[in-house]
Amino acid sequence: MRKKLLELLKKEAFFKKRVKLSSGKISDYYVDVRRVSLSPEGVYLISNLIWKIIKDFDIDAVGGPTLGADPLVSGVCYIAYKKKKVLKGFLIRKTAKTHGGKKMIEGQDVIAGERVILFDDVATSGSSIVKSIKVLKTIKVQVIGAVTVIDREEGAKETLEKIECPLYSLFTKSDFLEKKNK
Repeated sequence: MRKKLLELLKKEAFFKKRVKLSSGKISDYYVDVRRVSLSPEGVYLISNLIWKIIKDFDIDAVGGPTLGADPLVSGVCYIAYKKKKVLKGFLIRKTAKTHGGKKMIEGQDVIAGERVILFDDVATSGSSIVKSIKVLKTIKVQVIGAVTVIDREEGAKETLEKIECPLYSLFTKSDFLEKKNK
């Protein structure tokens, strides 16, 4: 599954071009994971691989920052259901809604004392996961880890380790970029 997903990501989502990332950094490559995570085959492969990482954790819910986490949360909750494990799913907005319930967290309610794992499609600095952790701390939810499809290896893992949130990744930038001869 991992090999098949990597091939799919390289074919459909990897672009060698200069882009500005959400972290503000400029990069010579971009991986648009949503081009794969929003496809039937892609969400199936990603969800199963994430499930293999988290299946033995004692958790109540999975969630993450919208938009990157949206298909991952749904896919993993579906896999968990098929495996007879009940997991709540939730998404964290960048800003609270200004109408309706004025929620910052959407989906199933997570409550104080529950243990969760966060997902994101790509981790660069880790800032979106850190923001999600801060939101969850306000309601006393314990984040025990985070999973990303791709770790760009630009500080996210170290940033999250400092706040006791291990980062697990399906792939790193070295899976996409050729090693330069020294």
